[in-house]
Amino acid sequence: MLRPHVVRYRRERWLTPDGRTITAALPAGVHGHFGAELRRFVLIQHHQGQVTVARLLAQLRAIGIDLSKRQVMRLLIAGQGGFIDEARDVPRAGLASAAWLSVDDTGARHRAANGVCTQIGNDHFTWFGATGSKSRLNFLHPLRAGHTDYVINAEALAYMRGRALAGPLVAALAEQTTTHFADLAAWQAHLARLGIASRTPIPGIELQASQDPVRLATEGALWGSIKAHGFLPRTVILSDGAGQFDVGRHALCWVHAERLVHKLDTSTDLHRTAQDRIRGLIWWFHSDLKAYRADPTPRRRTELRARFDRILTRQTGFATLDRLLGRLHANKPALLMVLDRPEVPLHTNGSENDIRCQVTKRKVSGGTRSDIGRDCRDAFLSLAKTCAKLRIAFWDYLGSRLAVPGCPTIPHLPDLVSLRCRSS
Repeated sequence: MLRPHVVRYRRERWLTPDGRTITAALPAGVHGHFGAELRRFVLIQHHQGQVTVARLLAQLRAIGIDLSKRQVMRLLIAGQGGFIDEARDVPRAGLASAAWLSVDDTGARHRAANGVCTQIGNDHFTWFGATGSKSRLNFLHPLRAGHTDYVINAEALAYMRGRALAGPLVAALAEQTTTHFADLAAWQAHLARLGIASRTPIPGIELQASQDPVRLATEGALWGSIKAHGFLPRTVILSDGAGQFDVGRHALCWVHAERLVHKLDTSTDLHRTAQDRIRGLIWWFHSDLKAYRADPTPRRRTELRARFDRILTRQTGFATLDRLLGRLHANKPALLMVLDRPEVPLHTNGSENDIRCQVTKRKVSGGTRSDIGRDCRDAFLSLAKTCAKLRIAFWDYLGSRLAVPGCPTIPHLPDLVSLRCRSS
């Protein structure tokens, strides 16, 4: 039952001999003019119920609670540092202990400009974070889980060599005694001292962003930071095939791989027959991979590798399809990651489901106007999804954190995530 309940607190005030005034504290959960129950109701309606501020304000006034739109906004974004910190610590626990992570991204507007929201998670947690655009650089930033440093170590140098950064530049970075940089400004100053700069554009020649030495060196330093903090020790990153996610141990989604074959335009009966036959072979192979995950054996692993080659190296007479099969075959290590790591899923359906709440929020509310509003949106949606995966009622979680009387105590979510990831 919802009804307004007004309480008048009579607080003692003491004047000390040195002139200071001491005022008695309010009960736990009471901040400003509003109690913990109202704060919990507003938060769950807006973030889990996807109720807009305008409709939430109308709902509260209909109940009999007289407050302004500005006051509702303060209830949603003011003083939420504890939730933001806990949401930041959740991926730290997952990145340090998870066997695999599924990732995806979608559009997210901020300050009337298009941006990107990245999702990272698995069966035990979900994290959302907004960035300016889709790039490998912007994907590596959230993998540091809130840390801001840049590190040159063996992993960073190996990353740079793997991305074909020029040998003399890698050697120059390796020879330096300073290997840890506190923030972006310190890292950029170090690159400037070494004379590492972005290439000057040449008229008539278009250079890809991935060829920029500053970008490659920065990606390597971010990867070094990720490894230095103990994140992604043996973790497999599962994605839909977008290039920005291709870091570390990488696995590909079979649903997205088959979709490429399904979306091919056919113009003759021969093309349609070849397409249907290949799709049938792929789904048959996919069902056998699912059976392998349940009961992996060395013999079946060898048979499936050979069968993969037979399916994707055949010539169908449909030139476009043959070229596509060649590209898929080139991704053999990522598509067959499950043979070495049976715990890794064959699809990114979990990420697709997780990120749907961000899509709904974008369609309903449009976008965020302030940085704290963006951070609160991502934090509360992350916490709500994580609670659902841990089988914790988000209502009880909010009550525990807001000190609602009689609410059950909910442990720190990062501790639960770490425990679940290590035991699975």
